[in-house]
Amino acid sequence: MTTNRFAVVSHRCRCGAFTLAEMLVSIGVLTLLVLIVTQLVNSAAIVTRTGNKHFDSDTQARVVFDRMALDFAQMLKRTDVDYYFKATNTKYPGHSGDHSKGGGQQGQTDLNDYIGFYSQVPGYSTGSPSPLSLVAYRVNGLSTSQSYNKLERLGKGLLWNGLGNLNLNNPDTLKPVFFLPTLIKDMWPSMGNNNADTPAPGDYETIGPQVFRFEYYYLLKSGDLTDSPWDQTARPTQTSLTAPASIGLVDVEAIAVTIAVIDLASRSLLTDANLLDLQLYMEDFKTQKGNGPVKIGQVETQWNQVLTDPLTYPKTADMPRAAVQSIRIYNRYFDLKTL
Repeated sequence: MTTNRFAVVSHRCRCGAFTLAEMLVSIGVLTLLVLIVTQLVNSAAIVTRTGNKHFDSDTQARVVFDRMALDFAQMLKRTDVDYYFKATNTKYPGHSGDHSKGGGQQGQTDLNDYIGFYSQVPGYSTGSPSPLSLVAYRVNGLSTSQSYNKLERLGKGLLWNGLGNLNLNNPDTLKPVFFLPTLIKDMWPSMGNNNADTPAPGDYETIGPQVFRFEYYYLLKSGDLTDSPWDQTARPTQTSLTAPASIGLVDVEAIAVTIAVIDLASRSLLTDANLLDLQLYMEDFKTQKGNGPVKIGQVETQWNQVLTDPLTYPKTADMPRAAVQSIRIYNRYFDLKTL
């Protein structure tokens, strides 16, 4: 009886153990599960990181466009004041001179537009608060500046009138808004110079540290897109907003602004030369290729192609793909209402 009991127990112990093959299979399954979970975690991390970058860029674009919306909504849309806007046919103040004007002394080329106008928004001033200001946007072109290749905004405080002792040569003097025939470039000749902190030190602020490309154009009331702020068909002899007649913005329905934004983490992977190459590839309105007039979305489509087609734009092939692919293109139309 005793011998049989021990035999049964010994038999049961042998049946409850794992074989070597079972252990190897279990380890293999466990390893496979760990690999799958690791891949899922890595994929989730990549998606989250990409989403955070896009959210960062979206937030930056929203801040810039919201500020522009306020400035454009309060713009002095009159025929007796000047506008520092670009125009075709001539290198009108406000244009980058067909991508040839700017920081030659620092070795780079200015590839972005300028824009300036009077707006009924408070501006910076050293004296009493201002009821309106000279507003301007530019991408800084001074390579030694902390704001290099970043979008800046000018809010120069002005007064309507009532200045009894006007010292025009003193940059700290609160000037009035000047009516035609005085032009903005006459009172602030350095408005189109993105290599200086002008009109006075501290007037420009970095509003878009992630914005490195800035382009704008016009939607006319005729429905055409153009880089001239007047209807060239209806006004064939017009050469500027002030000649041969002061027409203001009577032909313009909206101003379209296109910007390229890169999050700060991705920007750190690109050199200044990389950003200049991207700016050069991202063609301005005037040089957009195609048959017939430029269509809505054409500028943004070409800019996005720069980011996704290294064969057509070979210099992008040598840039970190993760950084290039994180660049986002944004466009917004600012309605100027009916004059």
